[in-house]
Amino acid sequence: MRALALYGTIGSLVVSALATAPAGGATGTAGAPPAPVAHRLEFGRCAPVEQLPSSVECGTLTVPLDYAHPEGRKIHLTVSRARATARGERQGALVFNPGGPGASSMEFPLYGGLPKWSRLARAYDFVGYAPRGVGRSAPLSCQDPKKFAKVPTDSQVHPDAAFKRRKVAQARAYARGCVRRAGSALPFYNSVNNARDLDMLRAALGERRLTFMGASYGTYFGAVYATLFPGHVRRMIFDSVVNPDPRQIWYRNNLDQDIAFERRWGDWLHWVARHDRQYHLGTTPQAVQRHYDTAVGKLRRTPLEGKIGPGQLQSAFLKNGYNDAFWPMRAEALAAYLHGDPKPLIAQALPQLAGAVADENSAAVYTAIECNDARWPRSWRTWNRDNSEIARTAPFETWDNAWMNLPCAFWPDRAETADAALSAAAHRADGSGAAQDLVNAAGRSAETEVDGVLHGPRRPLDIRTEPGALPPVLLLAAERDAATPYPGALELQRRLPGSSLVTENGAGTHGVAFSDNACVNTYAEAYLLHGKVPARRVSCAPRPEPVPGQQMKRSQHALPGK
Repeated sequence: MRALALYGTIGSLVVSALATAPAGGATGTAGAPPAPVAHRLEFGRCAPVEQLPSSVECGTLTVPLDYAHPEGRKIHLTVSRARATARGERQGALVFNPGGPGASSMEFPLYGGLPKWSRLARAYDFVGYAPRGVGRSAPLSCQDPKKFAKVPTDSQVHPDAAFKRRKVAQARAYARGCVRRAGSALPFYNSVNNARDLDMLRAALGERRLTFMGASYGTYFGAVYATLFPGHVRRMIFDSVVNPDPRQIWYRNNLDQDIAFERRWGDWLHWVARHDRQYHLGTTPQAVQRHYDTAVGKLRRTPLEGKIGPGQLQSAFLKNGYNDAFWPMRAEALAAYLHGDPKPLIAQALPQLAGAVADENSAAVYTAIECNDARWPRSWRTWNRDNSEIARTAPFETWDNAWMNLPCAFWPDRAETADAALSAAAHRADGSGAAQDLVNAAGRSAETEVDGVLHGPRRPLDIRTEPGALPPVLLLAAERDAATPYPGALELQRRLPGSSLVTENGAGTHGVAFSDNACVNTYAEAYLLHGKVPARRVSCAPRPEPVPGQQMKRSQHALPGK
């Protein structure tokens, strides 16, 4: 009865809000409202859930959910820090983001203990954080983690019509789940807000200008930051660069990624074929591919441990495209499985149920940000046409990538999420505080109507700076990177005058800084320590190819990006 009595009030609120509500899109432009003043971060002991040693301290950054309404709802982001080890050499804070979207850098302070980072650790506080939606930072969820982690799953490089129908239905249901679980907050998980959060972090650390290193997706919202706040930049490294062209964000970038992954998959096939004496999987790439296809068929018929099907196999072997340090162990696992020993494959492909919550959270943030940043094709016919065409020559990743992004075809606009929140508030009308919930939801619904009228559909920011507006920044890219194809680095350099690009020729590992290429590391270190930039474009020889039987180092397990 209380809910029924309030509907008249809601109607009048909608009318008045349409007349008076200020406009402010979740993905605004450089003229958007300024960020509120950040309070200085207070650091102390990290929560046990972070599993960080006592040498690392943690704090909480408070930011607005919606920067158009900075006095409205607040969210809290977790931050970690290890102080510079040489106080007399300290230059400030170095903030790192590893990409995703949906990845956390809370462990970044531990990097200072690695030899390749030690000189930087003398000069900088190493600062990591969980971006909005990630981990304990206003966590986002779209699905029950147990359902998200349900295995085994299938993976088809040329799916039939029935398989496609099931995947379309799953994508539609997933998008509905995001709306149901996040409500009216859902549109505010986007790259522009990530950039504004980063500026709040800069200010809360007491830094007049930001020193930042971003990998993969971190290069994209880092470039958004550079566009919005060029005067707040001290030094920036963009490692493995996303193509920032608004026409590429994000649908076309994912299609380009499919083609690049096929090329990188071919690199691995050739490598295995050259080492047939070690693996006995064939002396040609075609023969190695046939052996892989045999494994897919076997797992489709009889999943390993009842949990490893074609989907888990594909997910494990996709990592070959991110880091060639995986190449020997994956080849060994495939060969052993086909020759009767499943143990290596089980060790490498068996899903870890303990990580289901974190994996679901990461996927939810990835989906929300990519779907919110831009308009995606709404017609399944368009998706089917484009992915079918690419899969003819690049079948390895194309359809699995499409299924990962397909919820964006059914993604709600801001009005739909506000209406969903209003409906949910009405259903809660008998609970404590229900009246205020309904009033708040009605107000948000009205404001989003105004925003939609004034700003139209969501569009990516046109990333670019005027000559001299931004200090020189350093771009790093591997020529055969699959996750962020090389043309993206060329495009970002064109949009950021004065930037320098270091290319690792002939290599494809995603995330090149402070890894196995001393040439790249020298340029990156000289830039961060001394502000030195090389010529506009310079090249480094590729890192050595992996050796059969080579064990992967623990530090190589971290994958920037998707």
